[in-house]
Amino acid sequence: METENYNTKPIGEIVADDFRAALIFKNNNIDFCCGGKKSLVEACREKEVDPEKIIDMLTELALVPSKSSQDYKNWKLDFLCDYVVNTHHQYVLKTLLDLVFYTQKIANVHGDHHPELIEVASLFAQINKELLQHLKNEEEVLFPAIKSVLKNNDASSKKTIISEIHRMSAEHEFAGGAMDHISEITHHYKLPEDACSTYNVTFKLLEQFEDDLHIHVHLENNILYPGALKLTE
Repeated sequence: METENYNTKPIGEIVADDFRAALIFKNNNIDFCCGGKKSLVEACREKEVDPEKIIDMLTELALVPSKSSQDYKNWKLDFLCDYVVNTHHQYVLKTLLDLVFYTQKIANVHGDHHPELIEVASLFAQINKELLQHLKNEEEVLFPAIKSVLKNNDASSKKTIISEIHRMSAEHEFAGGAMDHISEITHHYKLPEDACSTYNVTFKLLEQFEDDLHIHVHLENNILYPGALKLTE
Protein backbone atom coordinates (compact mmCIF):
# COMPACT_ATOMS: atom_id res chain seq x y z
CA MET A 1 0.00 0.00 0.00
CA GLU A 2 1.40 3.37 -0.98
CA THR A 3 1.69 5.80 1.89
CA GLU A 4 2.35 9.06 0.08
CA ASN A 5 -1.13 9.39 -1.41
CA TYR A 6 -3.29 8.85 1.65
CA ASN A 7 -4.52 12.44 1.81
CA THR A 8 -6.05 12.41 -1.68
CA LYS A 9 -6.54 8.71 -2.43
CA PRO A 10 -10.18 7.54 -2.26
CA ILE A 11 -10.73 5.47 0.85
CA GLY A 12 -12.37 2.72 -1.20
CA GLU A 13 -9.11 2.31 -3.10
CA ILE A 14 -7.14 2.25 0.16
CA VAL A 15 -9.24 -0.68 1.37
CA ALA A 16 -9.11 -2.37 -2.04
CA ASP A 17 -5.30 -2.22 -1.90
CA ASP A 18 -5.18 -3.64 1.64
CA PHE A 19 -8.40 -5.01 3.09
CA ARG A 20 -6.94 -4.80 6.61
CA ALA A 21 -7.51 -1.04 6.41
CA ALA A 22 -11.26 -1.69 6.61
CA LEU A 23 -11.00 -2.27 10.36
CA ILE A 24 -9.31 1.09 10.89
CA PHE A 25 -12.13 2.88 9.08
CA LYS A 26 -14.82 0.82 10.83
CA ASN A 27 -13.41 1.62 14.26
CA ASN A 28 -13.61 5.31 13.41
CA ASN A 29 -17.13 5.12 11.93
CA ILE A 30 -15.86 6.02 8.46
CA ASP A 31 -17.85 4.58 5.56
CA PHE A 32 -15.43 2.90 3.15
CA CYS A 33 -18.08 1.18 1.01
CA CYS A 34 -20.79 3.61 -0.16
CA GLY A 35 -18.48 6.50 0.72
CA GLY A 36 -15.51 4.87 -0.94
CA LYS A 37 -15.03 7.59 -3.56
CA LYS A 38 -14.33 10.25 -0.91
CA SER A 39 -10.78 11.20 -0.06
CA LEU A 40 -9.47 10.30 3.36
CA VAL A 41 -9.37 13.96 4.40
CA GLU A 42 -12.96 14.55 3.27
CA ALA A 43 -14.23 11.42 5.03
CA CYS A 44 -12.40 12.30 8.24
CA ARG A 45 -13.73 15.85 8.17
CA GLU A 46 -17.32 14.57 7.97
CA LYS A 47 -16.81 12.36 11.04
CA GLU A 48 -14.68 14.92 12.91
CA VAL A 49 -11.73 12.54 13.00
CA ASP A 50 -8.12 13.73 12.80
CA PRO A 51 -6.85 12.51 9.39
CA GLU A 52 -3.27 12.44 10.65
CA LYS A 53 -4.28 9.83 13.23
CA ILE A 54 -5.75 7.64 10.49
CA ILE A 55 -2.74 8.17 8.22
CA ASP A 56 -0.40 7.14 11.05
CA MET A 57 -2.38 3.93 11.58
CA LEU A 58 -2.45 3.15 7.84
CA THR A 59 1.27 3.82 7.55
CA GLU A 60 1.98 1.50 10.46
CA LEU A 61 -0.30 -1.15 8.97
CA ALA A 62 1.51 -0.98 5.61
CA LEU A 63 4.77 -1.94 7.32
CA VAL A 64 3.31 -5.26 8.47
CA PRO A 65 3.23 -7.94 5.73
CA SER A 66 -0.30 -9.14 5.01
CA LYS A 67 -0.96 -12.85 5.50
CA SER A 68 -4.42 -12.71 3.99
CA SER A 69 -5.17 -14.85 0.94
CA GLN A 70 -8.20 -12.69 0.13
CA ASP A 71 -6.60 -10.44 -2.45
CA TYR A 72 -9.98 -9.38 -3.82
CA LYS A 73 -8.55 -6.70 -6.08
CA ASN A 74 -6.66 -9.24 -8.18
CA TRP A 75 -9.40 -11.86 -8.42
CA LYS A 76 -10.96 -12.51 -11.83
CA LEU A 77 -14.32 -10.78 -12.15
CA ASP A 78 -16.33 -13.93 -12.81
CA PHE A 79 -14.82 -15.54 -9.70
CA LEU A 80 -15.58 -12.41 -7.67
CA CYS A 81 -19.20 -12.50 -8.88
CA ASP A 82 -19.54 -16.07 -7.67
CA TYR A 83 -17.85 -15.25 -4.37
CA VAL A 84 -20.25 -12.36 -3.71
CA VAL A 85 -23.24 -14.60 -4.43
CA ASN A 86 -22.04 -17.59 -2.42
CA THR A 87 -20.79 -15.58 0.55
CA HIS A 88 -22.66 -12.29 0.89
CA HIS A 89 -25.90 -12.91 -1.00
CA GLN A 90 -26.43 -16.17 0.86
CA TYR A 91 -25.80 -14.47 4.19
CA VAL A 92 -28.23 -11.63 3.39
CA LEU A 93 -30.97 -14.02 2.27
CA LYS A 94 -30.51 -16.13 5.39
CA THR A 95 -30.55 -13.14 7.75
CA LEU A 96 -33.12 -10.70 6.33
CA LEU A 97 -36.29 -12.47 7.48
CA ASP A 98 -34.92 -13.02 10.99
CA LEU A 99 -34.09 -9.34 11.33
CA VAL A 100 -37.44 -8.19 9.96
CA PHE A 101 -39.10 -10.38 12.60
CA TYR A 102 -36.83 -9.39 15.50
CA THR A 103 -36.76 -5.64 14.79
CA GLN A 104 -40.56 -5.60 14.66
CA LYS A 105 -40.81 -7.67 17.83
CA ILE A 106 -38.63 -5.39 19.97
CA ALA A 107 -40.39 -2.34 18.49
CA ASN A 108 -43.71 -3.79 19.61
CA VAL A 109 -42.45 -4.63 23.12
CA HIS A 110 -40.07 -1.73 23.83
CA GLY A 111 -41.18 0.97 21.39
CA ASP A 112 -43.02 3.02 24.01
CA HIS A 113 -39.83 3.60 26.00
CA HIS A 114 -37.43 3.42 23.05
CA PRO A 115 -39.22 5.03 20.07
CA GLU A 116 -36.11 4.73 17.92
CA LEU A 117 -36.90 1.01 17.67
CA ILE A 118 -40.04 1.80 15.70
CA GLU A 119 -37.89 3.65 13.16
CA VAL A 120 -35.39 0.77 13.13
CA ALA A 121 -38.16 -1.72 12.30
CA SER A 122 -39.52 0.53 9.55
CA LEU A 123 -36.10 1.09 8.01
CA PHE A 124 -35.22 -2.58 8.08
CA ALA A 125 -38.50 -3.52 6.42
CA GLN A 126 -37.50 -1.17 3.58
CA ILE A 127 -33.98 -2.64 3.47
CA ASN A 128 -35.47 -6.10 3.21
CA LYS A 129 -37.69 -5.13 0.27
CA GLU A 130 -34.93 -3.29 -1.60
CA LEU A 131 -32.21 -5.89 -1.09
CA LEU A 132 -34.31 -8.86 -2.15
CA GLN A 133 -34.91 -7.26 -5.55
CA HIS A 134 -31.34 -5.94 -5.72
CA LEU A 135 -29.79 -9.38 -5.20
CA LYS A 136 -32.17 -10.92 -7.74
CA ASN A 137 -31.17 -8.36 -10.38
CA GLU A 138 -27.48 -8.89 -9.75
CA GLU A 139 -27.75 -12.67 -10.00
CA GLU A 140 -30.09 -12.73 -12.99
CA VAL A 141 -28.99 -9.66 -14.98
CA LEU A 142 -25.72 -7.94 -14.03
CA PHE A 143 -23.48 -10.86 -13.12
CA PRO A 144 -24.48 -12.90 -16.22
CA ALA A 145 -23.78 -9.80 -18.34
CA ILE A 146 -20.30 -9.49 -16.84
CA LYS A 147 -19.60 -13.17 -17.55
CA SER A 148 -20.97 -12.80 -21.08
CA VAL A 149 -18.64 -9.89 -21.87
CA LEU A 150 -15.68 -11.82 -20.44
CA LYS A 151 -16.56 -14.76 -22.67
CA ASN A 152 -17.98 -13.16 -25.82
CA ASN A 153 -17.26 -9.40 -25.57
CA ASP A 154 -20.81 -8.72 -26.79
CA ALA A 155 -22.07 -5.17 -27.11
CA SER A 156 -25.54 -5.75 -25.66
CA SER A 157 -24.12 -7.09 -22.40
CA LYS A 158 -21.83 -4.06 -22.18
CA LYS A 159 -24.89 -1.79 -22.32
CA THR A 160 -26.53 -3.89 -19.61
CA ILE A 161 -23.48 -3.54 -17.37
CA ILE A 162 -23.51 0.26 -17.66
CA SER A 163 -27.23 0.67 -16.99
CA GLU A 164 -27.39 -1.87 -14.17
CA ILE A 165 -24.34 -0.55 -12.31
CA HIS A 166 -25.72 3.00 -12.44
CA ARG A 167 -28.97 1.86 -10.84
CA MET A 168 -27.44 -0.60 -8.40
CA SER A 169 -24.95 1.92 -7.06
CA ALA A 170 -27.90 4.12 -6.06
CA GLU A 171 -29.51 1.12 -4.36
CA HIS A 172 -26.30 0.58 -2.40
CA GLU A 173 -26.52 4.18 -1.24
CA PHE A 174 -29.99 3.55 0.16
CA ALA A 175 -29.14 0.30 1.98
CA GLY A 176 -25.84 1.61 3.33
CA GLY A 177 -27.38 4.90 4.40
CA ALA A 178 -30.28 3.17 6.12
CA MET A 179 -27.95 0.90 8.09
CA ASP A 180 -25.75 3.87 9.03
CA HIS A 181 -28.84 5.64 10.35
CA ILE A 182 -29.90 2.57 12.32
CA SER A 183 -26.44 2.44 13.88
CA GLU A 184 -26.58 6.14 14.71
CA ILE A 185 -30.01 6.16 16.38
CA THR A 186 -29.16 3.04 18.42
CA HIS A 187 -25.86 4.64 19.54
CA HIS A 188 -23.96 1.95 17.63
CA TYR A 189 -26.10 -0.85 19.06
CA LYS A 190 -25.67 0.06 22.69
CA LEU A 191 -28.13 -1.87 24.85
CA PRO A 192 -30.26 0.03 27.38
CA GLU A 193 -30.61 -1.23 30.95
CA ASP A 194 -34.08 -2.66 30.32
CA ALA A 195 -33.01 -4.69 27.26
CA CYS A 196 -34.37 -8.23 27.17
CA SER A 197 -32.63 -11.23 25.58
CA THR A 198 -34.43 -10.65 22.25
CA TYR A 199 -33.29 -7.01 22.28
CA ASN A 200 -29.72 -8.25 22.80
CA VAL A 201 -29.93 -10.81 20.00
CA THR A 202 -31.46 -8.27 17.60
CA PHE A 203 -28.73 -5.71 18.16
CA LYS A 204 -26.01 -8.34 17.71
CA LEU A 205 -27.60 -9.49 14.46
CA LEU A 206 -27.95 -5.90 13.24
CA GLU A 207 -24.29 -5.16 13.93
CA GLN A 208 -23.19 -8.36 12.18
CA PHE A 209 -25.47 -7.53 9.25
CA GLU A 210 -24.00 -4.03 8.98
CA ASP A 211 -20.44 -5.39 9.06
CA ASP A 212 -21.23 -7.88 6.30
CA LEU A 213 -23.00 -5.22 4.23
CA HIS A 214 -19.98 -2.93 4.42
CA ILE A 215 -17.73 -5.68 3.03
CA HIS A 216 -20.34 -6.73 0.47
CA VAL A 217 -20.86 -3.20 -0.88
CA HIS A 218 -17.12 -2.47 -0.78
CA LEU A 219 -16.37 -5.48 -2.98
CA GLU A 220 -18.96 -4.34 -5.50
CA ASN A 221 -18.60 -0.54 -5.44
CA ASN A 222 -14.82 -0.39 -5.21
CA ILE A 223 -13.65 -3.53 -7.05
CA LEU A 224 -16.29 -5.43 -9.04
CA TYR A 225 -18.23 -2.51 -10.55
CA PRO A 226 -15.14 -0.50 -11.63
CA GLY A 227 -13.65 -3.66 -13.13
CA ALA A 228 -16.86 -4.42 -14.99
CA LEU A 229 -17.10 -0.87 -16.33
CA LYS A 230 -13.58 -1.20 -17.74
CA LEU A 231 -14.83 -4.14 -19.79
CA THR A 232 -17.25 -1.78 -21.54
CA GLU A 233 -14.59 0.64 -22.75
